[in-house]
Amino acid sequence: MMMNKHIALAFSIASLVILFLRLVHGAMITSCSQTPYPEVCNHFINNYNLPSTSLDETGLEFHDLAHKVTLNQAIEAHRLISVMDLNSFLKPGRLAWNDCLELYEDTVFQLNRSMSTNNPTDALTWISASLANHHTCKNGFVDLNMSSNLESFPNILLSNFSKLLSNTLAVQKAAALSSTMLNGKKNIIGGRRLLSDGLFPTWVSAAERKLLQSSGSAPKADIVVAKDGSGDYTTISEAVDASASGSGRFTIHVKAGIYKESVEIKNSNIMIIGDGIGATIVTGNANVYGGSTTFKSATFAITGDRFIARDITFENTAGPQNHQAVALRSGGDFSVFYRCSFRGYQDTLYVYSQRQFYRDCDIYGTQDFIFGDAVVVLQNCNIYVRKPLSGQQNTITAQGRTDPNENTGIIIHNSRVTAAGDLRPVQGSVETYLGRPYKEYSRTVFMQSNLDSLINPAGWLPWSGDFALSTLYYGEYKNTGGGADTSGRVKWPGYHVITNPTEAARFTVGNFLSGESWIPGTGVPFEGGL
Repeated sequence: MMMNKHIALAFSIASLVILFLRLVHGAMITSCSQTPYPEVCNHFINNYNLPSTSLDETGLEFHDLAHKVTLNQAIEAHRLISVMDLNSFLKPGRLAWNDCLELYEDTVFQLNRSMSTNNPTDALTWISASLANHHTCKNGFVDLNMSSNLESFPNILLSNFSKLLSNTLAVQKAAALSSTMLNGKKNIIGGRRLLSDGLFPTWVSAAERKLLQSSGSAPKADIVVAKDGSGDYTTISEAVDASASGSGRFTIHVKAGIYKESVEIKNSNIMIIGDGIGATIVTGNANVYGGSTTFKSATFAITGDRFIARDITFENTAGPQNHQAVALRSGGDFSVFYRCSFRGYQDTLYVYSQRQFYRDCDIYGTQDFIFGDAVVVLQNCNIYVRKPLSGQQNTITAQGRTDPNENTGIIIHNSRVTAAGDLRPVQGSVETYLGRPYKEYSRTVFMQSNLDSLINPAGWLPWSGDFALSTLYYGEYKNTGGGADTSGRVKWPGYHVITNPTEAARFTVGNFLSGESWIPGTGVPFEGGL
């Protein structure tokens, strides 16, 4: 009798396990018919002649195959771009083509590492970055009025590759949901065990913590840059070229001064320490009207992972009359900006892709001046709206999410939005909005921030007609100030006045950015929750 009870209990447990596995299996995508673009999926996967019977019950082989197909097509797209005949391209078209070559090289890298990780949040981030690369390649030709050159591009790039990326993203999102069901949320967000407040991730050494905590102007560094010749180099670019490419942190101290140069950080684990906002200034004036793509107009650009900047100003002085002109573009994963200033007009801060955190920073601009497709939180920052061209409207954000399965968005938390000195005397004659939808699934949230009276009662501005108004996600939660009243806000299907703290908590540093697992706690203070 006792044995029968044990057998019955065993059968009950087994039944529960089978039911659970079926639920998990239901969340997986196991065939092309479940993807957003099944025809494209079937076309490319059938070239691999994989028999359907080889798919196991977890769907893992299909998951891997979808990734592999997309990666292989990215490699082929990069090859085809590299051998294109550019004889019919004018100089602006060649500049945009060069962007594409760089962006597709990065896409191959991102898809490679998304295949090799068992962390679903990492994979979502890196596939989302690949989508950003794809769209940025085409946008460069639009920036420079060279759209006709796109007709020369490989057909896979124009018609199918974004669909392959969307399919792969959907497969990965389903896998992430299944992983959540299997693992639960016991102190794990995005696949990483969280650190308690006040701790640092393993890639921040004890010496680096002291640098981040230091309030002095002369921290110990691997290289010192000084305009007056008192350091190792007189330009930041020289110091970057001399930086080590190993796995350890490489720190560059940039002494007070104005550095007129274009800087690009390609190595990972670089830290830039200035002598303070307004003291150490990196400045340039590249812009679209001057013949640059938006992507390449950045005074300072980051593609390397785990970049840290502190106490420095990044500036683009092209002015509102030159339109797109980026002060800083960040496309490195796990980048942190602490006590920095970003000064420009249109397109000042390009939060291009991957995971980023900004704390105690100042951002100045006019149109779309915080834009891009990163997973990003700006916390305890000052957002200063400047005077635009006559007849222009100001829009603070223009988030670029193109797919509903991307984990990207711009979150502005516990910050202040106010008029800069040049706008203040005339702010009543200039319309200023929180943002507009640059892409179809644009996602932006303002939380617990002070919005000054310069914000138009409607809050948000359309991009063009009803484009994206039902697919975007724009939210406001417990903001204060003269511009925070939501009673006159837009009535779009995608706009939300958030009243539920649980909904708002989705967009915190802890949940949206998995910040407790990688943001230095003591050196760079942050709030993980609301």
